[in-house]
Amino acid sequence: GCSDSDGVDMYGLDGEEMWYADFNKGEGVMPLPPFADPFTYPGAYEQAVGNQGVCKANLATCIKAYKNPEE
Repeated sequence: GCSDSDGVDMYGLDGEEMWYADFNKGEGVMPLPPFADPFTYPGAYEQAVGNQGVCKANLATCIKAYKNPEE
């Protein structure tokens, strides 16, 4: 999801967070414990950045189209 000031991109399974994009650090983070089988997803962070751009553009369009509705 995204907002005017913040954004989140996360992959999860069965309610557990498996990976998330840390936009402040500029990298993807895998918070799984060391004994868990790690997974790789080349380009996941770059895709998350692109998704945020699309989401923010759509948000700006909706705000303009609906004349800045309340949340």
